Amino acid sequence: MKELQLNELSSVTNRVTNTFVRPGFRIPAVIYMPKGWNGKADIAVLVMHSDEDYLSFSAGEELAERGFTVMCANCSSKTSGLDQRIRDMRTCFNYLKDNYDPRRIILLGHSGGATLASAYQSIAEKGPSIYQNENMIWKCSDDLTDLTPADGLMLLDSNWGNGAMCLFSLDPAVADESDSHVRAKEFDLYDPDNGFTPGGTTYPESFVKTFFRGQHERSTRLTEYALSRVAAIDAGKGSFDDDEPFVIAGFEQAFFNNKLYAQDIRFMSVTKEPHLLLHKDGAESVELVRSLRGPENDTCYTTYYADAAQVTTVKNYLSLFAVRTTEEYGFDESNVYGIDWDASYNCTTGNIKHVSCPTLVMGMTGGWEFAASETIYNNSESTDKTLAYVEGADHFFRPCKHLEKVPGQFGDTIKTTYDFVDNWIRARF
Repeated sequence: MKELQLNELSSVTNRVTNTFVRPGFRIPAVIYMPKGWNGKADIAVLVMHSDEDYLSFSAGEELAERGFTVMCANCSSKTSGLDQRIRDMRTCFNYLKDNYDPRRIILLGHSGGATLASAYQSIAEKGPSIYQNENMIWKCSDDLTDLTPADGLMLLDSNWGNGAMCLFSLDPAVADESDSHVRAKEFDLYDPDNGFTPGGTTYPESFVKTFFRGQHERSTRLTEYALSRVAAIDAGKGSFDDDEPFVIAGFEQAFFNNKLYAQDIRFMSVTKEPHLLLHKDGAESVELVRSLRGPENDTCYTTYYADAAQVTTVKNYLSLFAVRTTEEYGFDESNVYGIDWDASYNCTTGNIKHVSCPTLVMGMTGGWEFAASETIYNNSESTDKTLAYVEGADHFFRPCKHLEKVPGQFGDTIKTTYDFVDNWIRARF
């Protein structure tokens, strides 16, 4: 492994930028080091996202300021399947282990990064065989047998997993997979006849059931098509010998795409049980935690390639995005129903069932991925697990000032988040 280094001085940390080079791939990463020794620098935190650029993610500066060694890394390719992204995490994990000699290594997964971190840790703890049974849509590679388990796992405002988030974004009104303009009115989230009202909608129960049925049926068709194309490729009858392109209209998981709960904020809005809620200036309470977000997304982008199409391949679709649903699929104010979390490893909600190391789950009450945290926490098999919410924080832990009733109501939510992370790590390691 060749290493290229560029030293910079930050006001908070000594920052070293590293590019890892191996045949055919480049894995960029930034190492954030604390300026002085305070007894925590030998605890390393590895931060990776499955898709996005996380080299300057806030955990680097914030946790290094609190004394930890932090690596923020990107995956080598946005066009690879989940197994390759897990291999990238293995490369970064081993680099930290071999070059910084940490006493502990903790994984941090934010948003879709939790999919990657939980998949890595579950395979590291239990082996790839847990994702190779006949129920799996896509089976894990045999070569993922030498992953070193992390000492802890932190999932900060995790979503339900990349597969589930694409399902929630799937536009069931697409009636022709070759033409995004051909729409089925009965499934159209944005049709006034189905209850849509700009600025926030309370959909009738009849349409909600129809919408969920449409998502289930279209998701099933897409998965069956991808499986049939992989079978054709394996039989030497594919368009190519290795893989085939797959462009899916109205399937990109960005929040502005086709999420029922973005318009109708009754859904995914409150926890089932009371949990720890962190307020400004260190105040805490235990209560039913409620989402603070308002209605969003008044525009349908399904007919736009750049905004709403998922551009992938049939194999990568099955690895990264496919989930299995049943006729009971749907969600309410606190629950998601009818997803087989055990049929894929692209969902944090299922992966966490196989993770036993100390686990921290944190949700942000102003964020759009609020509801996943409780289910992830409940599904965790760890005997040392913690769930906390940050009042008024958005998806990136910043204060939602537009939601404050009085200026400064939520305080410094970034500080609140990382102070809690700091205390959680110190209490265990």
